[in-house]
Amino acid sequence: MGYHEDRSSRPEERPSVAGQRLGAPESMGISTLEPGQRPPTMTPGRQVSIRVQMLDDTQEVFEQRASGKVLFDLVCAHLNLIEGDYFSLEYQDQRKMTVWLDLLKPILKQIRRPKNTILRFVVKFFPPDHTQLLEELTRYLFALQIKHDLACGRLTCNESSAALLVSHIVQSEIGDFDEVQCKQHLLNNKYIPEQDALMDKIIEYDRKHVGQTPAESDYQLLEIARRLEMYGVRLYPAKDREGTKLSLAVAHSGVLVFQGHTKINAFNWSKVRKLSFKRKRFLIKLRPDLNSSCQDTLEFMMGSRDCCKVFWKICVEYHAFFRLFEEPKPKPKPVLFTRGSSFRFSGRTQRQVIDYVKDTEFKKCNLIIFFFCSQRFPTDKAYFIAKELLTTERTYLKDMEVITVSFQKSVEKDEAMPDSLRNLIFAHFEPVYKFHETFLKDVEQRLAQWEGRSNAHIKGDYQRIGDVMLKNIQGLKLLTAHLQKHSEALLELERMCRSSRKLEGLCRDFELQKVCYLPLNIFFLRPLHRLMHYKQILERLCKHYPPTHDDFRDSRAALADVSEMVVQLHGTLIKMENFQKLLELKKDLIGIDNLALPGREFIRLGCLSKLSGKGLQQRIMFLTDGEDEWGVPHSFTLFGQRQSVVVAASSASEMEKWVEDIKMAIELADKCNGPSAEILSSSFTDKSPEESSADQESDDDLSASRTSLERQTPHRGNTTVHVCWHRNTSVSMVDFSVALENQLSGNLLRKFKNSNGWQKLWVVFTNFSLFFYKTHQDEYPLASLPLLGYSITIPSESENIHKDYVFKLHFKSHVYYFRSESEYTFARWMEVIRSATCSSSHIRSLSRKEPHVY
Repeated sequence: MGYHEDRSSRPEERPSVAGQRLGAPESMGISTLEPGQRPPTMTPGRQVSIRVQMLDDTQEVFEQRASGKVLFDLVCAHLNLIEGDYFSLEYQDQRKMTVWLDLLKPILKQIRRPKNTILRFVVKFFPPDHTQLLEELTRYLFALQIKHDLACGRLTCNESSAALLVSHIVQSEIGDFDEVQCKQHLLNNKYIPEQDALMDKIIEYDRKHVGQTPAESDYQLLEIARRLEMYGVRLYPAKDREGTKLSLAVAHSGVLVFQGHTKINAFNWSKVRKLSFKRKRFLIKLRPDLNSSCQDTLEFMMGSRDCCKVFWKICVEYHAFFRLFEEPKPKPKPVLFTRGSSFRFSGRTQRQVIDYVKDTEFKKCNLIIFFFCSQRFPTDKAYFIAKELLTTERTYLKDMEVITVSFQKSVEKDEAMPDSLRNLIFAHFEPVYKFHETFLKDVEQRLAQWEGRSNAHIKGDYQRIGDVMLKNIQGLKLLTAHLQKHSEALLELERMCRSSRKLEGLCRDFELQKVCYLPLNIFFLRPLHRLMHYKQILERLCKHYPPTHDDFRDSRAALADVSEMVVQLHGTLIKMENFQKLLELKKDLIGIDNLALPGREFIRLGCLSKLSGKGLQQRIMFLTDGEDEWGVPHSFTLFGQRQSVVVAASSASEMEKWVEDIKMAIELADKCNGPSAEILSSSFTDKSPEESSADQESDDDLSASRTSLERQTPHRGNTTVHVCWHRNTSVSMVDFSVALENQLSGNLLRKFKNSNGWQKLWVVFTNFSLFFYKTHQDEYPLASLPLLGYSITIPSESENIHKDYVFKLHFKSHVYYFRSESEYTFARWMEVIRSATCSSSHIRSLSRKEPHVY
């Protein structure tokens, strides 16, 4: 697209903003300049004080005497804003026109009376999708801009949308709903012109936002706003050739025409051949279109030449920012004569901003830690332990929603589930879920206070987490009766599924939904496993704190309370884990109906090779131990895909010896195809459970090797039987217990072996697998990576990673690199993943002994 003007100078742009809620540093920060570059050297001249009004209505004074670009970079550094390119500085000139500060010109040449002029830091470029804004700080600043646009009537919408937008603002500013507090806040703060008339509707919406964090409120605010027709629109008065009053605007998609607040036309960039102006006339030259009766050149009359020129420049910048891949190169200066304007867009394009932010994601964190190593910014190990509590609690609450929200919704309109079972399940899960909603909110608030980004008005020492844990563990103890009922609910669900094919089909269909990313029965174990996670977190916290630390006594007391609960529920957990594993195997193996019998104990599942006339052939085997199940004492069973063998020992001690020796034999068979494999598989048929090769990868592993998470994978392709078969490995009950008790969640950067960039993901480790999400708010994973058979190491020098806190996962030709945010989180990811990738012979020391009370 071409641009043309009769005469002009050349301005530029760049932008930024910050908020007290996010704890923006007071001085040092991250520059919006490319690495290696420095702000322009200050030119000689008198130094002036420039006042800049931020989006949170605070004002800052900057002492400097150079160009607008230097000032803008100082503002971005003050706010610690890395995505500053979406913002700019604006002011009112002597003609009362609102104009952008020309970043290439000296400030004193633009602002005649700097002491009386206030520059405003505002959003300049509005992207179509707020998820393109990669940092929470940037989204927060955009939310503040939306708040300003609503208040001044610039962002118009219907009453329902206005009330919903205000309700999210209220949730962000004062927290969870309290009717008296909400009404008083709305009386004291006006967010929209006609707010009083919408008071009841705002309150009605605000009731539904309980538990929503400030960051989530910002996200929802932008999600609603971006769908409104006036989102990001700045109107410039004009007239058409007939003299009809109109307004022109520019957006990411092109030039817009409004009549009042109604959009009546739009000219996409792809249709625009050239933009130009001559005096007051603004001209849009379109590309030829045989299917349209529109004129080739459209003409609009604006208020003055200056108005026309300002709008033309903004169009040039919008087109370049959203449509070009990189900053346009300057035109060569003519030798003798000049015609038209030399103005061009100067700065990074949106594509360059996105690439730059992704690449500097962890550099920024490291710089902040370097410059702010006081508690201004947390670096203590206790902070990262508290952050692990936060990230895993978010995942746990999502897992609880699988039962309390998704599963309940799936069965509520179906008569297949009797009311007695419905009440048994949901009446004992919902109170626990509601409790953890409040617990999560407490942890989020404490982390926000710890990081200095809370909007709480209460002062205090918040650099601890033991007091929060103690209060909530004591509250959780009151729910012990509900936790004990979860095992009864699981047993009753299985019993009724055996007697009702309709109910069994309903549960099977639910497991095929994406939200049920694990076998349904595992979610029944989550509350008991969460107690183990709390115990592990508090043990690390108490080990870290010296006895003199202010948080030590609360942490120790919380550890004693949760240990008591673990002891009380330990036996129930062991039985439920075993029962769940047998139910999972029953679904995966054909022809074995009576697997989950009382007294039967699962021991190991895996791949062995059977010696036959055709040579060694791969088989799936699993081993269980039973209590008098065939009327024969001291019996145990070897299961295969088509057959089973029941054997008995002469005594209980002899049976224990045989079982232990068989376990050892299977472990040896995992490593080599020795004679022990023949002993265990000699009575089985020669038919293979699957026709595929032993070297074939699982579907999910192959899909995880792709460069995009958008490619959906066949659901539930990573069951234990499936993965053990393709990876030619085995797992024991000890392995399952350790893997379920060692879970972790959090943000990681992922890189494939042959790719250059790092992709930020929310990653959940559980059940021997990594599950990948874009954010922790996603309802279901986009891909998964089963880790059985994988090795975890640190990259070598020859791999040219050259980044801190990187670990490597590899199996055959599949290689993945992951980066964590700190030394603590790096060590934790290594620890939990090793628990899934090492065999039980190597993690025997991690197996659960009888727990004790501290």
